[in-house]
Amino acid sequence: MKIDADAIRQLAELLEETGLTEIEVAEGEKMLRVNKGAVAAPAAAHAVPNVHALMPSDPTVPQSASMTPPSQVAASHPGAVTSPMVGTAYMSPEPNAAAFISKGANVKEGDTLLIIEAMKVMNPIKAPKSGTVTQILVDNGHPVEFGEVLVVIE
Repeated sequence: MKIDADAIRQLAELLEETGLTEIEVAEGEKMLRVNKGAVAAPAAAHAVPNVHALMPSDPTVPQSASMTPPSQVAASHPGAVTSPMVGTAYMSPEPNAAAFISKGANVKEGDTLLIIEAMKVMNPIKAPKSGTVTQILVDNGHPVEFGEVLVVIE
């Protein structure tokens, strides 16, 4: 696949405009992915029926520029626990089991906070320090990105 520098520039500009961290466009067996700030291994080309781009979740929901999302506030917190990988977050070891943590729970260093499933492998996310869980910023069964704040421990 020939790399088109103009297409990369256009996608990078779209990342800036939308606030996304990653965008992927595919046509036939050609695929182009632009990722802001993270190092990713090259992805294997695969057939995709139509050209598409990853866009913000729901364009019908108004986005407020004056409010800072809790995840951005939490990102600067010294007790922020971030995701070491892209995957799906699970708050309990199995579907009907109790959650590992809850808001206000006391945890010890090394306790499992949640699990991230990546490529069919369950990866426990451990508490880096002891303290109280003050924020849980992910929902059970939802995708998480590399570097996304999952939990805040004070």
